[in-house]
Amino acid sequence: MPVLRYGVVSLAEIRDAALGSVRRRSDAAKFVQELAWRDYFQRVYDKLGDRIWDDREEYKTGYPAAYAPTLPDDVRDAATGLPCTDGFARDLRETGYLHNHARMWLAAYLVHWRRVRWQAGASWFLCHVLDGDPASNARSWQWVASTFAPKPYLFNRENLEQYTDGRYCRTCPLHGRGPFEGTYDDLQGRLLRSVPTPPGTDPGRRGASRHDRHETGRRQRDRW
Repeated sequence: MPVLRYGVVSLAEIRDAALGSVRRRSDAAKFVQELAWRDYFQRVYDKLGDRIWDDREEYKTGYPAAYAPTLPDDVRDAATGLPCTDGFARDLRETGYLHNHARMWLAAYLVHWRRVRWQAGASWFLCHVLDGDPASNARSWQWVASTFAPKPYLFNRENLEQYTDGRYCRTCPLHGRGPFEGTYDDLQGRLLRSVPTPPGTDPGRRGASRHDRHETGRRQRDRW
């Protein structure tokens, strides 16, 4: 919300309003949790200052130094030929807003499919998103990139199609043979040189299951 970005209201005021508008506090628990993440990111920003733009960890993709420093023109101009990424880029430019799912998908496409440094994408977002908080924005891009997370965030067409009701996939000229086709194992094999095993998981499993990744994305989606 822009009112949060510019300090018109505080996180505590938003929290109290949310808790006061529901009969049961548990109904507002998820929203309050996301406010807590925003507060945490701001505290990290307060500690790091401009270092918020530095990688906190190495990329866990097997490509530590293979990322371009600038945003590709076709992504900025919504001219990739992919209805989804072009639609997201147009919405970003024309409305100053993207649903949190779309923010994650566009970030993942830029970092993992196009191999562009997350800083280029994060700077691009801050030029357009009306609710763009520098701390949440930078931390969330790093979460997608895997420089502030145990593994990279990826998505596939099934995930995109499910959460957009097929809006983009129905008109995609590459439907069935596009860059987002396949299982998560397929995508990991194509996009990553290494597949990290997060702490607490079975080392015999090759990456996370579809359910695991969807749940991780669901928990993350409101932090931008």
